[in-house]
Amino acid sequence: MIGAAVMVGKIATGEIEDNATPADKAHHSAGGKKGGAARAKALSAAKRSEIARKAATKRWGGQ
Repeated sequence: MIGAAVMVGKIATGEIEDNATPADKAHHSAGGKKGGAARAKALSAAKRSEIARKAATKRWGGQ
């Protein structure tokens, strides 16, 4: 806990830079944001509907 408080203090004073995502992992989130839109664009309306229906059945089917 004390280490986290010290780190917050250093960020507040500008001693260190607040970087939530390490530089070597930054490209991971960029691809994920594009993937869903690209997949939806590639699928036909009927296939998207089929996928959604299957997901709803899995989620709500037993209730």
